[in-house]
Amino acid sequence: MKYDPIKQKLGSIFNAHPLLRKLFYVLLDILLLRTWHIKRHLKKWAQQAPKNSHVIDAGAGFGQYVYFMSKKFTSWNIIGVDVKEEQVTECNNFFAKIGKKDTVRYVKNDLTKFVSSKPADMILCVDVMEHILEDRTVFENFNASLKKGGFLLISTPSDQGGSDVHEDDDESFVGEHVRDGYAVSEITEKLYTAGFSQVDVAYSYGSPGKISWKLSMKYPILLVNFSALMYILLPLYYICVMPLCVILNFIDLHSVHSSGTGLIVKAYK
Repeated sequence: MKYDPIKQKLGSIFNAHPLLRKLFYVLLDILLLRTWHIKRHLKKWAQQAPKNSHVIDAGAGFGQYVYFMSKKFTSWNIIGVDVKEEQVTECNNFFAKIGKKDTVRYVKNDLTKFVSSKPADMILCVDVMEHILEDRTVFENFNASLKKGGFLLISTPSDQGGSDVHEDDDESFVGEHVRDGYAVSEITEKLYTAGFSQVDVAYSYGSPGKISWKLSMKYPILLVNFSALMYILLPLYYICVMPLCVILNFIDLHSVHSSGTGLIVKAYK
């Protein structure tokens, strides 16, 4: 199933006004479990980060995490990198409209070619690596773009059912993925080979997270793929399932998982 057309349609709706885009971010923050995990690790790193940190969001997409960081950590300088020109233009326009053009900037670039001219204190990469075949090159570029002691934070599907793949003959739920998910040993080896000095990997999307993902993402996407008319029913659907998703996300965030369909990866240069 192709996921990009759905994202583009949603983007066109919420780009109509900055308030709608902010509402979109709020909804993503509540529903997407990976956001809960990423925000927790960002807050933890921020406690010992340089005050005027230079941060790169690699594959920044709609700008959800750029927006969060720009609000929460106002002294940070944030660069959003994305390969899609339309996304870059829309995000630059949005952040200019909300008065963030001095601290936030989007640039168009391919992560297989991008190396920052100004070394970063931290690089964030959320649900991007499963879309890139040349992952070793990207990891090397991340290492080259970081200061000594710099921090890399990655969220990506695991090989334990990530991309909704559970058997060898299953197809990825997201057609744009070039890999279904990483094994812990695989991504650890690739990051060490790229030059990182320490790599820590933990599972996310354990049993509670899997249920939340199905309710908040899988089933709604299947509905709108079945018929565009289902977009009209989505608000009512989410009103019904959102309380349960919040509870499940909270449980997943505060649990240690022996396995899970997602990985949270922390690497240090």
